[in-house]
Amino acid sequence: MGKPSTAAQNRYIAKAYDRVNLTLPKGRKEEVKAHAEQRGESLNGFIQRAIDETMQRDDTPASDTTERDGEYHA
Repeated sequence: MGKPSTAAQNRYIAKAYDRVNLTLPKGRKEEVKAHAEQRGESLNGFIQRAIDETMQRDDTPASDTTERDGEYHA
């Protein structure tokens, strides 16, 4: 991809997406990336899915959860 294409792509990304800087302990990135790739996902896709699933689980009303082993589960 040439410079004009890269610049255009960067402008589109800046306009269409928000960026989040994630900091992990050394070595953790490769561990998470390998986990995602084992499931056919990109690192970014895995992180987005993890966020979506956690937010959905967190929005589940308390009455829909049961306590097992000292933790609540949906």
